[in-house]
Order: sequence, then structure tokens, then C-alpha cells
Amino acid sequence: MKDYDEDFEDYLKNRRAASPNTVVSYVRDVKRFLSFESQNGLQNPADVTTDEIGDYVEYLKRLKKSGATVVRNIASLRCFYTFLVCSGEAAANPAKSVKLEKLPKKLPQILNGKEIELLLAQPDPAGFKGCRDKAMLELLYATGIRVSELVSLNVADINIRSGLLCCCSQRSRRVVPVHPAAVAAVSDYIFRVRSQILSSEGGQALFINMNGHRLTRQGFWKIVKIYANKAKIVKEITPHTLRHSFALHLLENGAALKDLQAMLGHADISSTQVYAHLLNDHFKEVYNQCHPRAKLG
Repeated sequence: MKDYDEDFEDYLKNRRAASPNTVVSYVRDVKRFLSFESQNGLQNPADVTTDEIGDYVEYLKRLKKSGATVVRNIASLRCFYTFLVCSGEAAANPAKSVKLEKLPKKLPQILNGKEIELLLAQPDPAGFKGCRDKAMLELLYATGIRVSELVSLNVADINIRSGLLCCCSQRSRRVVPVHPAAVAAVSDYIFRVRSQILSSEGGQALFINMNGHRLTRQGFWKIVKIYANKAKIVKEITPHTLRHSFALHLLENGAALKDLQAMLGHADISSTQVYAHLLNDHFKEVYNQCHPRAKLG
């Protein structure tokens, strides 16, 4: 069977402008699907039917894959067969009519102000590693950027003097303000630590690991979990916890939804409106806990 990895990856990057995480996930999903079908005698992916894709979905469910994983696999296959149709290798997209199950809406986990302060207080800035870690945590909570954007930053992307961060992705470029405490932490890291651990492979990367290479997303979240444990935060920490907390805390303090959308880099305002709903739920909870007459029922 033909190897489609490179061509499909190129399609995702250049035609779909997909994020690096999406590219990795989709290519991996399709590779596993084609391997599964090959073991069942498939020679040409263009011969796959909708029923066969449905059988594969049931196979994933039997493996007890999560609903989100199953839905992502269907999305991966839809995208792959769109690529085959565009390249003239398939006449139709058999994954298009495979039903996408509606996932239960899961609201993001939020750290309150006390938990944020506890987390930010954990790194010891006296040491190289602690100084770097404090700079990363402070910057992430100060700006609400994605973790993938954080580890992709270069030194030139932050203007220490003006307190502005330039955040670029494949789809957009935005400038986000950085408050003085975060600027001070990043400045300390850049001028005191970064050059001491940088290797030639690190290049212009702002945040580097202790081997001098650009820090990875996975490496960063291992660091966060260590500090969350030290701070005795029992909430589940996810790759977006600080981003979600940043968003809700800005709304709590009067930020306009449109301004928050620009800072978060959301193309669609509906993505930002999730935080408004979350804020309403939060206020209801506070009201029910604190209003003396709310307790009478």
C-alpha cells in the first residue's frame, strides 16, 4: 500500500493551515486506520466504504477509546479522504456520512486567585530551573496564550521595555500586553539564566530545557504538574488550565468579550462566549453559597 504520510502532512500544513498538534494527531490516526485495513486485506484506500469506516469506529469503541478520541479519528479520516479526492486518488469521501456522536459539553477547569498565587509561588527563582519555570508560569497566566504558542516563542517576540508580547501562529498574529510582574520574571530569566543553559540547537527559542534545546509542550506540562502537586492543588491540571483561568479572571474584572477574543486569538466569538457562560455559573454558585436568603431553600 502506498505511503501517504508525507503528502497528507504537507496537505494539512499548507492547504489546511492546521496546528502542529492537529497535524501529528491526524497523521497518526490515519496511519493506524490504514494499518488496520491493510491487515484485513485492503490494498487501495480509495476502495474503503462507509460501512468499513463504521466498523473501524466500532473497533475503537471496543478498545474503550474515549468519545473525544473516536470523534477525532472520524474527523481525521474525513480530512484524509478530502485530501484523496482533491488529489484525484478517490472519487468520493466515504467518511463524510459517518455519524459524529455529540460529546457531553465539558466546562474547563479553573484555578481561583488563591490557587494561582500558590502555583506561581512554587518555583524558586534563585536557581536556573526555578527562574525559567517562574518566567513561563507568570507569562502564561499574564497573557492567556496557548501552551503550543508559549513553547514556540522566540526571544524577539517579547518587548521587555514596552511590556508587549507578539504571538504568531500559522493563522494569525496578535500582540498581547504583559503585566510588570511577568515582565520582571521573563527579564530575569533572559538576562541571567537563558545564556547560561543555551546550546547551539536552542537557536532563538525563548524557553529552553536544561539541555539547551527548545522546550516541548510535553516537557512544560510535566513541569506544571510538579508545581501543582507541590502547591497541593487537587484540581485536574490540563494544558489549558492557566489560559482558561486567565480568561475567566479578566471577565470577572470587567473585560469586554471582544477584547478577550482578541487577546485569546479566537477566530470565532462563540469560542470566547464559553467563558461568559462559565462566569454566569460561577456567580450563581457564589450567590447560592453567600446570600443569606438563598440558603433558606
